[in-house]
Amino acid sequence: MTSDATKQQLFQHTEQQLRAQGFGIERQDQTRPWGGFFVIDEGQAQQFADAYFDGLPVDELRIAGKLSPKILIVAPGQRLSWQYHHRRAEIWRVVQGPVGVVTSHTDAEGELRTYQVGEQIILLQGERHRLVGLADWGILAEIWQHTDGQQPSDEDDIVRVQDDFGR
Repeated sequence: MTSDATKQQLFQHTEQQLRAQGFGIERQDQTRPWGGFFVIDEGQAQQFADAYFDGLPVDELRIAGKLSPKILIVAPGQRLSWQYHHRRAEIWRVVQGPVGVVTSHTDAEGELRTYQVGEQIILLQGERHRLVGLADWGILAEIWQHTDGQQPSDEDDIVRVQDDFGR
């Protein structure tokens, strides 16, 4: 099976699984060169936390207003940009893996660490990070913790320090 067919099949399976769990999918993007993502209905943040973060109370996660739950899918051997954000922190949980993650508090990349299914990664506002696909497809549950209630984070709140895809 080609990697495009595998990607399409994985996205279809993930969408079916999310809908079976009762999640509303606000948006999905399968066109990212590294994989893609699903954006879950904001009103389901606690249900998402119950399903993917062991029932972590969303009130404890809120920094300045809303939370944005997502599912990230990263292809084998692909890397998201080395990046950080001005208006959000993030919390990740590995759903399918393992996956690689690089973090640093400076623009210099730290060591690649491998995370297994069930492990959690906490990324602070401004912390540099990169998700890396290893030998197989990786899936992460992600919650954006918006740090500016007046101007919530969005897909444009990405400062790319380095990017394999020239973005």
